[in-house]
Amino acid sequence: MIKTEKILHLKSYRGRRVRVVREHYLRERVPCFSSLCQAACANDGKVLPGDLTHYVVPGVEVVVNFLEILEFRELQGVIFTQTACQALQSKGRRCYSRLRNLVKDPRHDCVLFANEFQEHSYRPREKGESHEQWQTRCVYEAAVWYYNHLAGMMSIVMVTEDEDVVSRFSNLNSGVFVVTFKDYLQNFWPDLQAAHELYGSISQALQEKESEDTQKEFSEHLPTEVLAAGIKSGRYIQGILNVSKHRAQNEAFVANDDISNKNSDLIGGVLVYGVRNRNRAVHGDSVVLELLPRSEWRGKVTALTEGPVDERTGGDSESKPMPTGRVVGVLQRNWRDYVVTFPPREGTQSRNSQRILVIPWDRRIPKIRISTQQADVLQDHRVVVRIDSWESTSLYPSGHSVRVLGRAGELETEVQTILIENCIHVPPFSEAQLREMPSTSATKPWTVDPVQVSKRRDLRETHLVFSIDPRGCEDVDDTLSVRRLPGGSLLELGVHIADVTHFVSEGSLTDLEARSRATTYYLADRRYDMLPAVLSADLCSLLGGVDRYAMSVLWELDVQTMAVAKVWFGRTLIRSSYQLHYELAQALLNGEEAEVPELAQLASEERDGKLAELVEALETLTHVARHLRAQRDCGGALELEGVEVRAQLDEKRNITALVPRQPLEVHETVAECMIYANHWVARKIQEVFPYQALLRRHPPPRQELFGQLVDTAQARGFSIDTSTNKALADSLNRAVDPRDPLVNRLLRMMATQAMSQAVYFSTGSEPEDQFFHYGLALDRYTHFTSPIRRYADMVVHRLLTAALAAEQGAEPVEAPAGNKEMEELAEHINNKNRAAQRAQNLSIGLFQCLFFKERDPETDPRCVAGAVIYSIRDNGVLVFVPE
Repeated sequence: MIKTEKILHLKSYRGRRVRVVREHYLRERVPCFSSLCQAACANDGKVLPGDLTHYVVPGVEVVVNFLEILEFRELQGVIFTQTACQALQSKGRRCYSRLRNLVKDPRHDCVLFANEFQEHSYRPREKGESHEQWQTRCVYEAAVWYYNHLAGMMSIVMVTEDEDVVSRFSNLNSGVFVVTFKDYLQNFWPDLQAAHELYGSISQALQEKESEDTQKEFSEHLPTEVLAAGIKSGRYIQGILNVSKHRAQNEAFVANDDISNKNSDLIGGVLVYGVRNRNRAVHGDSVVLELLPRSEWRGKVTALTEGPVDERTGGDSESKPMPTGRVVGVLQRNWRDYVVTFPPREGTQSRNSQRILVIPWDRRIPKIRISTQQADVLQDHRVVVRIDSWESTSLYPSGHSVRVLGRAGELETEVQTILIENCIHVPPFSEAQLREMPSTSATKPWTVDPVQVSKRRDLRETHLVFSIDPRGCEDVDDTLSVRRLPGGSLLELGVHIADVTHFVSEGSLTDLEARSRATTYYLADRRYDMLPAVLSADLCSLLGGVDRYAMSVLWELDVQTMAVAKVWFGRTLIRSSYQLHYELAQALLNGEEAEVPELAQLASEERDGKLAELVEALETLTHVARHLRAQRDCGGALELEGVEVRAQLDEKRNITALVPRQPLEVHETVAECMIYANHWVARKIQEVFPYQALLRRHPPPRQELFGQLVDTAQARGFSIDTSTNKALADSLNRAVDPRDPLVNRLLRMMATQAMSQAVYFSTGSEPEDQFFHYGLALDRYTHFTSPIRRYADMVVHRLLTAALAAEQGAEPVEAPAGNKEMEELAEHINNKNRAAQRAQNLSIGLFQCLFFKERDPETDPRCVAGAVIYSIRDNGVLVFVPE
């Protein structure tokens, strides 16, 4: 190891230049991460393949400006240098994190080379050499080092944006080629059209940025050091900017749990009124606020939507004044892909104008200025754009177009818009991922492994196992069993869940893709699976009549009291006897004539015997579920109201009807068994891993959100107590008007709207009194029962497996992740779940619009529905449509 010095010339936030000298250590052996290495480098982790035509080393300016092109999976053998990585860090933490995640992701063929620590590739900065020239020389020397290190077995291409660099370095070494990024794409990737279009769009945006005005439109953001000091002292407030969906031009809010702990005035958050006070912050950004004087505080506008306001009476439409502030800095941008449309051409705008203000689909996002020569062609299309910057000299952010989605109004365009706006990326599963799947075919179907049979508890001959799911369900996660044990005083209840983690190893490509998606996305006319179909619809799906691996929970319950005498967790082998749908199961419970497909071919005597056995099991299961529900009701479990509508489609995916979900008791029966299993598994994993178990909590709602519920109930003569979940549940049960059943449904719907969202968390990140699930009235809860469609359940399965191994006296067993990593994973899953829920709701709304689009409300009775007005605002009313 060689010790040297690295001299940095930095500038303080006050503008003073500071010379910093740091110790710098060089070593001869630095991993090269190439499969062609002949020097026995310690290449842990992924390595670049040796069967490529070349490796590519992007220059600093290419990494900083064109990272999103380098993220294309088609670009293979990419070597990011430490020099370029550090330069990207100056662009912002978000971009730097993107590069780090890209390098870690085994699905991308790229590595990070620590060139500034390699003895033979590091070059100190020379006297009179600019920082940019030094960076270029460092990257080039890294490229030369790679060529020599691999003994000339792989050509190296350095890509740059500087023609002078090409002229200077291209002829110095025969195996190292230096070309412009544009030439590289044209010569090596001529058919990668998306990359060419994106390159042109970014280049044009960069050229436009150089010619922007210098007149200030906004105040400059304060330096990071000043913001940090202000937050610490309490002068500034930190939080996430949430722009109002209905009043995006004027109202935004910053809510942060830490705010109310320091100042009771801020319990309802801080209002940021007007675009000027927002100071270039965009919805979702992490911002720093400075409170305005109390004389300048304002209230929320009570009007439903934005419109012209009379200045003389504008104050009448505002609620009580609340803390109001202005943005003084942005800690982290939350920019993403945005779907936009082009505005109609106006007579004052030149037909040849290249700079266009496009209108985002999400009204909370400001107009974005992009450069394009296709404005006329794309007039009625939806286009994906990205924001590049928002300077203080511009009223609007600047960005570039990425790709065209299609014509606005077409179904595929609108569905893709919903996915992109919710950051849902679901490409087809790659060949590498599919190669990890077990082989199965019609001629040679998959069979159970004898080794697994010996390790698992075999329930195939001893238990009547069956599933109850929506009609046509392919991904059957869960099955049930129930039986009386010898002696007659005990029942055995079983919940058997698909053993997905047997097939998906932690850290595999399939696991990484499942982790990235976090959930299966259900839209009105389609779904995007979290796992490949060979697992989700076949080998992991607990279909009827086939052997399947399962993770089971079996309880021995007292027949009278349903008290738990014993509980068993473990891996099992099952064969489901019946694959029922909800309507069929309910018909059997009701004593109605119903045909069970599995019994159709049997003789009448045998069929009657098996049918009686099935009906008895369903009745016992219903009896058990009623007791379990009663136990939770005693603890304050809430019965909330929601109107679920399903779009009924024909073969051509045209919507034919909107069908509300009909509640059946069997829905509650299955749900209660799943809740019970989730609760017991949560207790188990938290007992063994008290600081890194993945649980799910439901925080109590903020009391101020119950205001409308309390007022509405009072108007009908009912009193609602919201002090606890038990008090709320009892109040809602009493608030029944015999003459108008809609009253109770409306009140329950309003209680549902007031609820906070349930979230996943790591047990080491919250005190135990925060583990409670408010809605279910359970002290511990998690998700275990749907691993085919939820990644959280896969994590819980791994935790349960590790917990059982620890109990059996195996070698010291560690949890799949530590507390910090588990909390980060929980946050990722929470974000993806919220995105999935929004996408599903938007998809249903889209199909509702398509359903009513061609119908005349004057003649079509389906366009008319009864409704209840429950709130009157300045410029409209809020209604509840019970259908």
